[in-house]
Amino acid sequence: MGAILKMKGLTTISEVLIVGVVLGVILGAIVMFAPGLMVTKSKQLSGLTISKDKINNVTKGVMIALPSKESSVKDAVWNEDLSSKVSGQPLTRIAEYAWNCNSGMIAALGGPRTTKGSLMEASGVNLEIVRLDGVGDLRNMQLKFVEELSNGKEFPESDKSAFAVSIMGDGVPFYIATTQQSLDDKFGKGKYHVQAIGAIGMSDGEDKLVGPAEWKKNPQLMRGSLISSVIGDGDWVVAINFAFANNIPVNPDVKTYDANAVNFTPSENDDYINSIKELIKSQVTGFTIPLKEVINGKLTGKTVNVKINGGTTWTPGDKIAFDALKGYTDVVSTKDFTNQMATTLVVVKEWALQHEKIVISILKNSYVACNQIKQYDEWAIFASKAVCKTYNFETPKYWYDLFKGIRKTDNTTGIEYNIGGSRVLNYADALQYYGITDGVNRYKEVYNQISGYLTELNPGGFNESVKGGVVPYEDAVNLYFIKSINDIDAGTTKKIDYSGSKNVVLATGEWHINFATGSTAISGSTKDLETIYGLLIQAEETKVKIIGHTDNVGNPNSNVILSEGRANSVKNWLVNKGLPEKRFQFVDGKGDKEPIASNDTNTGKAQNRRCEITILK
Repeated sequence: MGAILKMKGLTTISEVLIVGVVLGVILGAIVMFAPGLMVTKSKQLSGLTISKDKINNVTKGVMIALPSKESSVKDAVWNEDLSSKVSGQPLTRIAEYAWNCNSGMIAALGGPRTTKGSLMEASGVNLEIVRLDGVGDLRNMQLKFVEELSNGKEFPESDKSAFAVSIMGDGVPFYIATTQQSLDDKFGKGKYHVQAIGAIGMSDGEDKLVGPAEWKKNPQLMRGSLISSVIGDGDWVVAINFAFANNIPVNPDVKTYDANAVNFTPSENDDYINSIKELIKSQVTGFTIPLKEVINGKLTGKTVNVKINGGTTWTPGDKIAFDALKGYTDVVSTKDFTNQMATTLVVVKEWALQHEKIVISILKNSYVACNQIKQYDEWAIFASKAVCKTYNFETPKYWYDLFKGIRKTDNTTGIEYNIGGSRVLNYADALQYYGITDGVNRYKEVYNQISGYLTELNPGGFNESVKGGVVPYEDAVNLYFIKSINDIDAGTTKKIDYSGSKNVVLATGEWHINFATGSTAISGSTKDLETIYGLLIQAEETKVKIIGHTDNVGNPNSNVILSEGRANSVKNWLVNKGLPEKRFQFVDGKGDKEPIASNDTNTGKAQNRRCEITILK
């Protein structure tokens, strides 16, 4: 019998081991689950994908006759009874945000349902578009579709189901991962899948971070901000990109507050309009959110009440914000990150492959309509009318103007801001965006960048809730349908001209690349260099400046030579990887002349050994 627990059959040593294990479990549980003992430290990621390459091909052709306003089938919304090519075809649905970037698909359809004389009707596609502005609502539409599909319905009939959703491409990693988890939980792992199959539009300023105008002038003033956002979605990414581009830490824990970081709070129902409503409520009424205070990654034991002073959104959220708040502007938007946010169709893979003719027709007709919108204002006007009717919001002029984008100045404050801004993608654009024509897969860089944000920042406990993690690009994106489109002019892909100098700084980042002591030879991991390469692939129309720096060890004159050699090593690595040499506008070294930390410590010296890479637009 042991002397501690007095248990028969156990020695005292055995009882000591048992007690130790039990205490370890109890203490571990306290650390993990007791409030105030364990938090996630704010993070600065070295990776950033910024794009200033505006894909914009135009395939010239004759103007196609505009569709009729009449529906091709009878339904309660339209109250029409017209025979047509699609009247006997099963109805399919796509759910989407109220977003101008969907204009091409809606114009090809003629409105919320296939209209008489439309491109969709000519292809025999009986399609309905359903507006839903919440990520959860969109997901539920696809889950309902799969539920009916699994019960033997080849064409699910519920008006709460959709075979596809149209969402922001940079929100696809989060959407697919979370939706795939729901599918696996409900129907068994690997039975059904969702995949992105193609982009039909691109946000061109419409999606943005709305905040005080001083943030735009001095981004460091964003430290300590609280931003309402749909966490993990595309507009959240706009804010994340801007923070990291300016070396500002991001607090990944929505339940805590770090005065030295950018903080986020999830908007109600994951709705981008609510993000702005919550911002307005906080600024107008003084509404605050109680958060646990964090300093250097540790809880102080205090709870602070924090006002929301920023919001991520898109049209009409931006207009709502600027109408209600003075002193606010679009701090950063997809006009700065021009390849970040493609309007992307996500389908139920198993159904789409079984009905590929329908899916390919939807893509093809959307691209044809997009090309017409690019060439003919009559089609742009028609698209705005169809969008207005589909989303049942505002007027056609509202959608037309905001598609083009509006720049305004507040008469009382003199602050400028932009509302709207969208583009459509034709077939040539899509082929180029995915690298099918020129070998540069821009979307893959975006997808992998956001995947890194999800795993490293862990928004909303992503890593814990999504057991399978981020779905790899190769499994999440299926370009079969785009590649299967026939009888459409793909146009000629535009080449980028790197002649001339660029002077406006888009972003500046400090990169700590390992070099052998006293040498210009790159050593160790090249992970940061791979990230830089991905960044510059996205920022195709920009030029690059590289400045090398050292610590103060050694002769100052020798350090200048060493730093310049290291900057050239970075340039040569990128050139050997495939970047054109003409993209490098300036490469130099400044030795130990511009330290960013004290050279009195090893930590400070390590920070000073760096390459500063500036992207110029």
